[in-house]
Amino acid sequence: MKLSGAFLPGLACLAWASVLAAATSCRAEGYASTDLSKLSIEELAAIQVTSVSKRSEPLGQTASAIYVITRDEILRSGATTVPEILRLAPNLQVYQTSASRYVITARGMNGSQAAQNFSNKLLVLIDGRTVYSPLFSGVYWDMQDVLPQDIERIEVVSGPGATLWGANAVNGVINITTRSSADTQGGVVTAAAGDQQRSASLRYGGRISAALTYRLYAKALAEDDAYTAAGARAHDHWSRPQAGFRLDWTPTAADAVTLQGDGYKAFEAQAGAPAQHINGANVLGRWSRTWEDGSAFQLQGYVDHVRRGDESDGSGFHVDTYDIDLQHSFALGDRQQIVAGGGYRLSRYRIDGSATLQFSPSRRDLKLFNAFVQDSISLGSQTTLVVGLKVEDDPYIKPEILPTARLAWTPSPGVTLWGAVSRAIRSPTPLDRDVVEIAFGGPFLVGNSDFRSEKVTAYELGAKLQPTPKASLAINTYYNDYDDLHSIEITPVVFLPLRWGNLLQGHSYGIEAWGDYQLAPWWRLSAAVSYLDETFKFKPGSSGLLGVSQVANDPKYQASLKSAVDLGERLTLDAALRYVSALPDPRIPDYVELNGRLAWNVTDQLQLALSGRNLLHARHREYEDGGQIPRSVFVDVQWRF
Repeated sequence: MKLSGAFLPGLACLAWASVLAAATSCRAEGYASTDLSKLSIEELAAIQVTSVSKRSEPLGQTASAIYVITRDEILRSGATTVPEILRLAPNLQVYQTSASRYVITARGMNGSQAAQNFSNKLLVLIDGRTVYSPLFSGVYWDMQDVLPQDIERIEVVSGPGATLWGANAVNGVINITTRSSADTQGGVVTAAAGDQQRSASLRYGGRISAALTYRLYAKALAEDDAYTAAGARAHDHWSRPQAGFRLDWTPTAADAVTLQGDGYKAFEAQAGAPAQHINGANVLGRWSRTWEDGSAFQLQGYVDHVRRGDESDGSGFHVDTYDIDLQHSFALGDRQQIVAGGGYRLSRYRIDGSATLQFSPSRRDLKLFNAFVQDSISLGSQTTLVVGLKVEDDPYIKPEILPTARLAWTPSPGVTLWGAVSRAIRSPTPLDRDVVEIAFGGPFLVGNSDFRSEKVTAYELGAKLQPTPKASLAINTYYNDYDDLHSIEITPVVFLPLRWGNLLQGHSYGIEAWGDYQLAPWWRLSAAVSYLDETFKFKPGSSGLLGVSQVANDPKYQASLKSAVDLGERLTLDAALRYVSALPDPRIPDYVELNGRLAWNVTDQLQLALSGRNLLHARHREYEDGGQIPRSVFVDVQWRF
């Protein structure tokens, strides 16, 4: 590793110097912890999560590689956008490519934008609403936002989740859960300003009746340009206002009804290209009922509209998604817990092509049906076997069967060993089947009507350990066997047009480990490390164009160290150091960066904070087609009323 560039002496030095100095002063003065005492290490392991089995279960006993970004961790980090919040998860790879855009993956497979092979094997949900684009299976991260103050938790699962969540849950699932409006009563005003970013938000929650509460919010964000390799501004600044609401109604002790929605509109400058205009809106409704015997039922539906377009030639697309699903969980005897359900999704889109990029046909209705069942079987007091199966009928392919089997063994309190075997797919999209790229006066690259699903069979082993009440450790290993991966093939004899194919295959394996240690009631350390090895090859008959690096250009190593300190009753200090090894082909150098935040709770209603991102270098590069990401420092104020 090589540390280069100027070091910001202010906040960065303060972050580490204060951590070392605080040990004596805090202990001597006997300051009570303001935040770290909210959840002990033991309580963190007992957090109830739903992403692994679609029913509540303790985090420390799940048969999956899952990390929970807690509400307290989010607020103390000072992160203002969802991608920056996701940097807190040690089982994700987060690459910023411009002022507004990110590539986010789990266990590699970050793709190659130059080869039009995008990161598209990660399923993302916000309160049960899937946010990946059906046009290419990837996520437009500049279109996803949630007020940090309103997030309850983010469950990040690395590894397949297709049995419960369906296609595209290939390498991981991110499940963002927001708070009930009953838990966000009163008002919060937040404003932040710095050398790169300005933001402001207003949220107010109230009560209409004893059983009916509401929440309203509005947020505006503006980000300045990143930089080119030559040090010039990249002209990729952007801005996005967003507003939304949530209603929660509990007509009986057994019933809960939620209605929520968001709307946004964004402007994005693009280096060397016309600016993009983005807008969207969504509305989601959910009814759930629980019975005295522990069984539960949930019915959910949502409507989602998105639109992106260039301001110069009118090219762009819009997608309207209509989704409904239901699930029922119940006990079968004394040893089995069943979760079963199904759903239907309609994605109706239209693409207005440009002179160089078109789709044929330019509009479709994509219909997706699914049904699933999962059985958690107790094999005694210490062992649980989970078997599940999902049948999914995707728009372009015949029904796919997506099974999983998971085994968890808890030989003693604080020790859980687990293993899993799963199958998942990334199903075809309009980009795979219908795209027509124009060059040299005719079609240069076209979709393939026979394009098949990309497939993975994953084998996992892991352990969750809590050796003392003050320490926890999670270790996960995996081997992923991929087949029918996206490739570029020639037309026999005439060479052009090029076509998409499924003639790449390979495997990856690796290890992820993270842990927490409570050094004192006022000081907690968290550390993580991961290793990834990938091997891909072309199948017989492939053209071999662009090489195997088109599949992925991932770092072998990642590591992080986070420190959270309560400096008395009113001050908190948080610092996060991260290391990412070099991307191999094309090569992007390794880097080390530091984020930090010093917050002062002036009163119970007023907080002032100084935050910094990427403090160790003036600029650094994170991705092959990305710009130089600059250092950023900002001050924020938060007032509760």
